[in-house]
Amino acid sequence: MKKCEDIIRNLKIKKTIGSLSTTISGIYFDSRKVCPQSMYVAQKGTQHDGHVFIAMAIEKGAVCVVVEDMPQDINQSVTYIQVEDTSEALGYLASSFYGNPSQKIKLVGITGTNGKTTTVTLLQRLFIQLGYKVGLLSTIENKINDTIIPSTHTTPDAVTINQLLAKMCEEGCEYCFMEVSSHAIVQKRISGLLFTGGIFSNITHDHLDYHKTFKEYIQAKKMFFDNLPSTAFALSNMDDANGVVMLQNTKAPKTYYGLLNATADYKAKINELDFHGMHLIVDNEDVWVTLTGVFNAYNLLAIYATARLLGINKTDALCGISTLTSAEGRFNVFISDNGVIAIVDYAHTPDALQNVLNTIRKIQKPTQKLITVVGCGGNRDKNKRPEMAKIANDLSSQLIITSDNPRDEDPEAIIADMMKGIINHEKVLTLVNREQAIKLAVRLADKRDIILIAGKGHEKYQEIKGVKHHFDDVEIVKKYLSIN
Repeated sequence: MKKCEDIIRNLKIKKTIGSLSTTISGIYFDSRKVCPQSMYVAQKGTQHDGHVFIAMAIEKGAVCVVVEDMPQDINQSVTYIQVEDTSEALGYLASSFYGNPSQKIKLVGITGTNGKTTTVTLLQRLFIQLGYKVGLLSTIENKINDTIIPSTHTTPDAVTINQLLAKMCEEGCEYCFMEVSSHAIVQKRISGLLFTGGIFSNITHDHLDYHKTFKEYIQAKKMFFDNLPSTAFALSNMDDANGVVMLQNTKAPKTYYGLLNATADYKAKINELDFHGMHLIVDNEDVWVTLTGVFNAYNLLAIYATARLLGINKTDALCGISTLTSAEGRFNVFISDNGVIAIVDYAHTPDALQNVLNTIRKIQKPTQKLITVVGCGGNRDKNKRPEMAKIANDLSSQLIITSDNPRDEDPEAIIADMMKGIINHEKVLTLVNREQAIKLAVRLADKRDIILIAGKGHEKYQEIKGVKHHFDDVEIVKKYLSIN
């Protein structure tokens, strides 16, 4: 319980009505979840305007309401606080209510199109190996040390973030590694947080169903670095076309990593790679790692650079990255008794799919076929559908186009959109049922052939017409390959 006046100190307030000494039991932005003696924050979202539900929130027990537009009907027993932007205010309110936990923990955020989940997951594992207590906020799961809290969004809402950070502080966590999505940045879910560091992985065309243009998407990512304090570090991929642009206006000291650019602060080179790992030269030191592929070399270099920027010595950082294993659903390799190699990967953007396929092709022997199973999600950016199909067709021996998460769209229509990217249909099969598509890939695979199942990775469901059905690519491929 906190007094209203104590949690609004960091807000730019336009007007107040009622007592600021009111005691608050909790903060809510969903009127359906409001509890007695709580604060309701009326947000203007893309689907609904929270101002419409103010009366309902008061009826359920809200004693304080934060608004952008003062309502016509004022309840004399309720405190009203008017601000310019309630979405931004929510983050500051949640931070204050939970005791400003981001100021008590070293919070490092990563943004970019690809590599976010792998990087934060492996950073958390690395720092636990090094003996620290660590939190994680990611697409796959949220973790407080070894305790797993299921994840529903890449970046949670502002209230949940602060609840989790406060719990991490209670449990003695010194660090938290966090995925920061472009949606979260634009929707101001990270407002009020104090970051110790920010990492940029890369940027390619994605989420244009939400951001509309690639320029808007870049600007969304850039906002994260623009708002970093001078006390933080800003680490960026110098090999990405927008890597330098991302840090253009940041107040934080700039540091760069890369495999190609000789002027990068942290550099690496791939000497050798196969399905079991890579031999890298990192910071002029030889290191064998269990992850493979150029994209993972970038991820590991970002992890190494972050560790060094957080004060970890070179030897510990290099030894640490040598023992790290793949995050769930990220280039997970399975080999059957007759040597068929199956790879399950989350690649669901053109760039990610191309990276994974190029990695496989570098390892692939001339006698091995590469069979790719891939689909595209419904109610998402349609522009990438033909591009993903073209990439998969160009780089595979056999392509099976299937469903991903069709959501509210007709899966046949999604497949038809993908087929627009393919001129030569000779090696392309289409099969709506994803399980049957994986089964077909296994049937078509000869001894030591390679199957890539792309798009869903760690997901344990398939969303069809608003219903999530249990579906796990790993379970399915292991079943048909007879792997226990």
